[in-house]
Amino acid sequence: QLVAYEVKRMKAEEGNKQKILRHIKELAEKLYKNENPYPAVTMHKVQKPTEGCHLRLHQKPFPRLDEGTVQWIIDQATAKLQTAPPAVRAEKKCMVPSGPPIAAILERNGNALANSARRLEVVRNCISYVFENKMLEAKKLFPAVLRAMKGRAARHCLTQELHLHVQQNRAVLDHQQFDFVIRMMNCCLQDCTAMDEHGIAAALLPLVTAFCRKLSPGITQFAYSCVQEHV
Repeated sequence: QLVAYEVKRMKAEEGNKQKILRHIKELAEKLYKNENPYPAVTMHKVQKPTEGCHLRLHQKPFPRLDEGTVQWIIDQATAKLQTAPPAVRAEKKCMVPSGPPIAAILERNGNALANSARRLEVVRNCISYVFENKMLEAKKLFPAVLRAMKGRAARHCLTQELHLHVQQNRAVLDHQQFDFVIRMMNCCLQDCTAMDEHGIAAALLPLVTAFCRKLSPGITQFAYSCVQEHV
């Protein structure tokens, strides 16, 4: 800008020191504003008294505060707060339409309920195959079980079925069984929402401390060591 617009002005000012200084001052202000577009917030630092300062003889007594002045400052601040606009915008309330009657929904969802029942059956069968060591059959159903874990009913079914096997003292698993159970638990916890925290996740807690496998004589690995990373 200087080169483009102010060459004539600078030539005219060459002989006049006051004009040059005023021009420099204007430039300085422009540059400063460019670097500091927002006014700096002044921070009042209260200095800590130095060590041994209480032993000095020339200490000034603390000045007496004027009650009227203090009250005036408080009143000013209170008045400002009262006139300040609210920080949070008030939520706009709106009416939600009621939608179709429940009977119509149930008729429409007849197929969905049947599908849900089939999914639960698949989960039960897969868990039975795992504990009966029918690993080929379990492998065939496994992808369907992992897909079913998207639904809360299937997650709930998994916890119930595993609980039954713990009650039957079938918590010590071989390596393949342990792997299947861990993968199902991980998938179940991965699809859990905050709503499931005190339901599904809580139901899994006693199970992950029960199911285990023997790694070598005297060394046992429990299921929680493989699923404890979930929120």
